[in-house]
Amino acid sequence: MTEPIRLEDKQRAFAELRSIKAGFAAKGWFPATSGNLSVRVGGFDPESFTFAITSSGKDKSVETPEDFLLVNEKGLPTEATALKPSAETLIHSEIYRLTGAGAIFHVHTVFNNIVSELYWSKGHIPVDGVELIKGFNIWEEDAHIEIPILPNYAEIPRIAALVEGALQPKIPGIVLRKHGIYAWGANSFEAKRHLEAFEYLFEYVYRWNLLNPSSK
Repeated sequence: MTEPIRLEDKQRAFAELRSIKAGFAAKGWFPATSGNLSVRVGGFDPESFTFAITSSGKDKSVETPEDFLLVNEKGLPTEATALKPSAETLIHSEIYRLTGAGAIFHVHTVFNNIVSELYWSKGHIPVDGVELIKGFNIWEEDAHIEIPILPNYAEIPRIAALVEGALQPKIPGIVLRKHGIYAWGANSFEAKRHLEAFEYLFEYVYRWNLLNPSSK
């Protein structure tokens, strides 16, 4: 059974999300209320846990008292509330369960959408030798990584069921085709670093393909 969450832990989680949300909104990473953010609150039991997540349908460029709520490992609110968790909460739940992550951030950008379609037939986005691969603590010279792509089904449980098979130990992220990136880390600082690295790499891959169309 999930342990009760202390008020100070809840407030700390909401403050973290508020800060991250403001920073990503300033980058234009939440068009048309898209995207969602979450941080784990309390213990790290893989089968019973709580996390704070953005509420559904909110303008993330605006701060309100109803931006976040707490949910359990099944994605259900743990407190009485009129707020609805993001429609994609089950994907967060599955990533937490499988990785033990402390935070998960999901954004929709033009670059991550385009490269997910560009490499959909491969099932992953390849990146070779770019310096920001080190943002994932991969330090090999001329490192090669493959960022997994999953189909963007309308039914979220169908996507969540594919997460386990797509995970790669060194790659803290999964892309949904023509949808967006889920990036995670041990805490919100690390998840933010990973997300920013992914977005840089997506733009690099896109622009490299424009200059070198035969390289795909």
